[in-house]
Amino acid sequence: MERRLFLKHAVITAAAAAATSRAGASVPPTAPIARRALGKTGEELSIIGFGGIVVMNEETGAAANIVAEAVDRGVNYFDVAPSYGNAEERLGPALKPYRNKSFLACKTDGFTKETARAELEESLKRLQTDHFDLYQFHALTKMADLDKALGPGGAIETMEAAKKEGKIRYIGFSVHSAETALAAMERYNFDTILFPINWVLFTQANFGPQILKRALEKKIGILALKAMAKTAWPAEQRQNHPIAKCWYEPAAYPEEASLGLRWTLGHAITAAIPPGDGRYFRLAMDVAQSFKPLSAAEEQTLIAGGHGAEPIFHLGNDV
Repeated sequence: MERRLFLKHAVITAAAAAATSRAGASVPPTAPIARRALGKTGEELSIIGFGGIVVMNEETGAAANIVAEAVDRGVNYFDVAPSYGNAEERLGPALKPYRNKSFLACKTDGFTKETARAELEESLKRLQTDHFDLYQFHALTKMADLDKALGPGGAIETMEAAKKEGKIRYIGFSVHSAETALAAMERYNFDTILFPINWVLFTQANFGPQILKRALEKKIGILALKAMAKTAWPAEQRQNHPIAKCWYEPAAYPEEASLGLRWTLGHAITAAIPPGDGRYFRLAMDVAQSFKPLSAAEEQTLIAGGHGAEPIFHLGNDV
């Protein structure tokens, strides 16, 4: 109990000191992170999600501390995948004390019934839980992947069976292709979609607006990726870039990254998942605790700063 009280005090103190410079807010971010409805599910999620990469490769104690901090600040949405290194092994025990009040999402890279079932059962064990609140196809990119996942013997058969078994509650998908996203929403009644909603992608590549529009029309729960992303790393940094848990170059810390996140949160979404880097994740919690939409001048500044940036995804490319 003493550790939790100390941690909570430290979090509030640090957040208060950083509030103005990080979030552009006039009051310290002491209020809990707000929640929004998740599509038609009846669930309410924190507007910032905890991406499992935050705890990947962290020591057990450090993983427990950052999860406790996130819960104390109002995060109830956690998202992980078996492809995130040892993130499942780290997140499972750290989240266990809060599992009954959290919304846990996981993913499968398997597109066949057998591979998806194997991944589901292994992920449940690693995360020390008997069910996932949301289970998702991970990073659908090619139409061939979608055809396999939704076809005879596809992974959707495992998801539907697991739902009847009580091992998953909702079915969703993450996606990096506009074509595949639109097709998936037409072909199956998904509960959620997780995709990039980012100022550079929207304004420089026209990537995302069409997905957002269709998801809203179908009342699918909308979860956002890459709100704090900006561009691809320069060629000389792509193998050894300075932020280990970001394969893309994030927006400049803290001002541009804060504006980028606020831009994304200003859209009709449920939640955004920040980068796995601890600094950016804590910054995102600061922003969320003091969230206000961008002013017209702030939006102009943000968009101007993105002119000429190389988008990390392109419309029509299966990447």
